[in-house]
Amino acid sequence: MNLKIKNALISVSNKENLVSLLKTLKKLNINIISSGGTYASIRKLGYHCTELSKYTGFKEMLDGRVKTLHPKIHAGILHDRQNKKHKSEMSKQNFPAIDLIVVNFYPFQKIVLSSKNPKQIIDNIDIGGPTMVRAAAKNFNNVTIITNKDDYGSLIEELENLKGKTSLKFRELMSSKAFGLTAYYDAMIANWFNKKLKIEFPERKTIFGRKLQKLRYGEVVKHRHFDFRGVIYDVDFEFNNSEEWYQSIPKEVRPRKDQPFYHLLAESNDVTYEAYVSEQNLLLDQSKEPVKHPLIEEIFSGKKGSSYHKISN
Repeated sequence: MNLKIKNALISVSNKENLVSLLKTLKKLNINIISSGGTYASIRKLGYHCTELSKYTGFKEMLDGRVKTLHPKIHAGILHDRQNKKHKSEMSKQNFPAIDLIVVNFYPFQKIVLSSKNPKQIIDNIDIGGPTMVRAAAKNFNNVTIITNKDDYGSLIEELENLKGKTSLKFRELMSSKAFGLTAYYDAMIANWFNKKLKIEFPERKTIFGRKLQKLRYGEVVKHRHFDFRGVIYDVDFEFNNSEEWYQSIPKEVRPRKDQPFYHLLAESNDVTYEAYVSEQNLLLDQSKEPVKHPLIEEIFSGKKGSSYHKISN
């Protein structure tokens, strides 16, 4: 089922790439709720936003530890839009639905690596963020959850294609990512406590990690923002090009450096060239059309579906 998004709550520690998302939300007349630093950033960028304490009628307390933990927020996320009892209770409380949650967490691992102060580390354990993420992910039938700024492009594409709506397939995919993130985040925290307390064999142990790259050698991809496509023939797991090249990328789409960058045999309007593109700015190309680059036959043996195959040694 495709569901219309009317209200969005944005609370992000990492505020990169917000502009493109905000532009789309404004164009689709989607109301934005936010708090703290995110609220200030959104206002500074020139977009309208309702401050969270004004929305709930309750000021944040305990140095911000209690901010989003409010019935108006969580009922807005968790209620079943098809349940008559839920709808009646929401109506009695005058609580609107919150249809889109965009959240990323305090950088716990970064603090662990840079600080030896236990109080500072504990203060950076995010409570409100993971609580909202789990609520929205559980209710994916009714709510869209975005936990990674690299998924802003996919969300924008979904909203534009479906005229302000998201599909169940998209919401369920984002939900699976969200639960993966909360599991990863909790595992990092548990690991820190185990090390601090010198517990070598805890009752439960979760091994946490991150996938280094999501795109594969030989896959045909297209750029999120510019009109070209190409075949991946090599990858750098982090940025490995000149600073001059990096600064030449328009600021609004300039990627972060700590992610995979792909080398492409690219084409655009019958012109072929080699391109170097960040993972966040690439999408799989579903057209199944061949890429007409002269070096294709030197590197790949052939094409099957949407991928090319490496020539065997």
